[in-house]
Amino acid sequence: MDEQEPKEELIETLFRNGTVTTVGILLAFSLGFITHWAANPIPWQLHHLLAVAPILVGIALQMRALSVLLGTSSLRRRVYERANRVFMTGLVLTACGVGLAILLDVFEVSARSALPGA
Repeated sequence: MDEQEPKEELIETLFRNGTVTTVGILLAFSLGFITHWAANPIPWQLHHLLAVAPILVGIALQMRALSVLLGTSSLRRRVYERANRVFMTGLVLTACGVGLAILLDVFEVSARSALPGA
């Protein structure tokens, strides 16, 4: 009697393709935000690193997830789920960084407008 290895569970190609599309679109938005923010006329200060660091780490994680999802090995459920966890971690970090960036800009603008003669 042949002992067979248990077959690894696979996901549907169409399902994975939808995930790749979603990851790609959200990664593009993340890259677009950091590009737009870098061109912001408000001068960068050291405290802006509080927002930039999680955004850049989040973007790197999103890129890693996209890289894994583009490989054929991502059709294996275990690989696919790990890539999704990496992507979600990156997305949350990016969202936190974007929120911090917005808050920092709001505080910067409000501090400037509160100054006499501004």
